[in-house]
Amino acid sequence: MDKKLHLVSLGCNKNLVDSEVMLGRLRDYKLTDNASEADVLIVNTCGFIGAAKEESLDTIFALHEQRKKDSLLVVSGCLTQRYKEELKKELKEVDLFTGVGDYDKIDEIINKKIDTFSNSTYLIGDEQRVVTGSKYHTYIKLSEGCNQTCSFCAIPGFKGKLHSRSLISIEKELKRLIKQGFYDFSFISQDSSSYLRDLDIKDGLIDLIDMVEGIEGVKSARILYLYPTTLSNKLIQKIIDSKTFHNYFDMPIQHISDTMLKRMKRGAGKRRIIEQLEMMRSAKDSFLRTGFIVGHPQESQEEFEELCNFVQEFDFDRISIFAYSDEEDTVAFDMKDKIDEETINKRVEILNKIVEEKIQKSLQKEVGHEITLVAEGSSSEHELFIGAKKLSWDREIDGEILINESLIGELEIGKCYRAKITQLAGDKLLATVSATA
Repeated sequence: MDKKLHLVSLGCNKNLVDSEVMLGRLRDYKLTDNASEADVLIVNTCGFIGAAKEESLDTIFALHEQRKKDSLLVVSGCLTQRYKEELKKELKEVDLFTGVGDYDKIDEIINKKIDTFSNSTYLIGDEQRVVTGSKYHTYIKLSEGCNQTCSFCAIPGFKGKLHSRSLISIEKELKRLIKQGFYDFSFISQDSSSYLRDLDIKDGLIDLIDMVEGIEGVKSARILYLYPTTLSNKLIQKIIDSKTFHNYFDMPIQHISDTMLKRMKRGAGKRRIIEQLEMMRSAKDSFLRTGFIVGHPQESQEEFEELCNFVQEFDFDRISIFAYSDEEDTVAFDMKDKIDEETINKRVEILNKIVEEKIQKSLQKEVGHEITLVAEGSSSEHELFIGAKKLSWDREIDGEILINESLIGELEIGKCYRAKITQLAGDKLLATVSATA
């Protein structure tokens, strides 16, 4: 009888890539969505902020309650890497622990039943991933670790300094995935615009773009997680000029007040950030995604209002808001004048209302336009609709388009079509498909 595997991947899409590497190493197992029938259960955890840590622990306890007798519960990822000694001591529910450096050894870890924590962070090589969730889109990891010193972030402490993949490694993976039918790619890392800086190449993404554009079969690409201090005007222009990469700019800003940016140790100031954003916004069909942290220590009411005014004035397409999480082993953790939880929650609520209006404005701009979209399958709303995404959008995070009419008959999942956006219903765009793309 085939052994069964149940895997839960938490946190960011960088974690998802690592989970897919584990699935590739465990191809002999049959995947199951039912935790109670699995012989091996794996939780790939996130340990970035408080809410993520809580979700990881809740998932571990829930799977332990569901697991069958003699099954193996394995916990990997950022949480275990960050708190390995504490968790090994406290979590008796877990059979095996491993961190962020041994995803490609998960089969050995399970077979030998030995906790394993390598000193280095795992950087994907020639491993065969089992891509999940899509037949046409996947994420490509550029690097691991980070050289930035943001006051609120503990990632460099447990993932180490920047370690970039070679262009050859990425090229091999892309060609392998294209043969499997994938054509839409999102390139990710902690700080993507620092790619290859550890190898003394300043604008490594320019070399990446040139390489990707030379590969037949890449129809669509975007870069996630740009960082203001390592993002040059030359690189912005390279993305704008590219025929393969969308004018999709994902740059978490975290704040806009100069004093707050200094406290956060972000490097770039307000003037430079606005210069970058205006250059991005000027591009044809540009799409701007960002993120802000609310309630960082010493954030004054005036500084928060400056942030709110900026978000109201500048037209972002998507914005993520995060309540400050007080993380040990960070500069901010030792700062005085912490903001109380009630004030943080009130500020998050105020900014979220502004963000909702901006996103609605961005969605409304699509109405009446013809776009290229990808049919993704059953929608989240109703079986009468087919869920889709605009080709330039990233998968899942940028929203869902509902196809409610096709003028060309039955649609094929994973295929591109031309469609007209007919209306905005709540936070969902409705589309009529008119032709194949």
